[in-house]
Amino acid sequence: MKDSSENDSDSQFDSDHYDEFATLAEVAEEVGIFGDLPEVTRIGVAGPDHGHISAIKWGHSAAELVFLHGSGQNAHTWDALALALGRPALAIDLPGHGHSSWRDDRDYSPHTNAEALAPVIQQFAPQAKVVVGMSLGGATLIRLASCWPELIKRVILVDVTPGTRAAAQQMQKAGRGSMSLYDKVQCFPSFEAMAAAALAASPKRPAAATLRSVRQNARQRESGEWVWRYDRLDLSDPIDAARYASLWDDVGKITAPLMLVRGGRSRFVRDDDEVELRRRVPDVRVERVPEAGHSVQNFAPLRLAEFVRDFAGISVK
Repeated sequence: MKDSSENDSDSQFDSDHYDEFATLAEVAEEVGIFGDLPEVTRIGVAGPDHGHISAIKWGHSAAELVFLHGSGQNAHTWDALALALGRPALAIDLPGHGHSSWRDDRDYSPHTNAEALAPVIQQFAPQAKVVVGMSLGGATLIRLASCWPELIKRVILVDVTPGTRAAAQQMQKAGRGSMSLYDKVQCFPSFEAMAAAALAASPKRPAAATLRSVRQNARQRESGEWVWRYDRLDLSDPIDAARYASLWDDVGKITAPLMLVRGGRSRFVRDDDEVELRRRVPDVRVERVPEAGHSVQNFAPLRLAEFVRDFAGISVK
């Protein structure tokens, strides 16, 4: 594996002095959190094949919550939810995303991701009360809960089932929202051009939040071009959809309590897939957030926080 800063060569990038935590006060104000902010630090640990996994640690104590983001996102997608919950947490950058290493083989399947993340959770959050995974992170969580049940006490899937990749492939590009940005390498002549592309892909999300996400997910080359901080993802790969679908067998092996939170405006979870999930896990809890798209944590962090607290038995601090 290569360090994420090496994939375009260190020499091609300007030194990035961007303070990734500078906007937390702004996020807290948007969700109605006032007062002192928790201590937030970035940590890095050795990953497979001499790479590394990067994560954001919220608070001093052992993590009570673990967050796994979706394709093309990074750990900062959980900022508002982490602030709303106010508990010690670990938000992990998946391989090939954020500040984590990129893989030479570009295999970012849930199966490979789970192998990389299990030791991280074991080291930093072995007693976490719940793991929350959205999209690719949720698919990774299904694999983790099936193969490493001792690490996963409760499972919250955010707008994902093993049928999600097939659903995405059946959509027109416009229907994928911000995910339409993820399936090819893109260079932009300016940050403004990059931001404009993201705003156009997510017109119903507050512009300020989208702009924050773009800056946290962007790097600038010495040439002045801007590129995304994640490796290329091929959402049209039929083999990838088949590997997702194979996770239905893993779903049936999950022994931890499980909840699915669907975005009411999202088409990434089909009704038929919810029916299949209920068939395989009869006691699954399913909630919908009518106003939310695929990334429920971005559209309705306070509502999602309510579900997390109730499901995991976490008190308001």
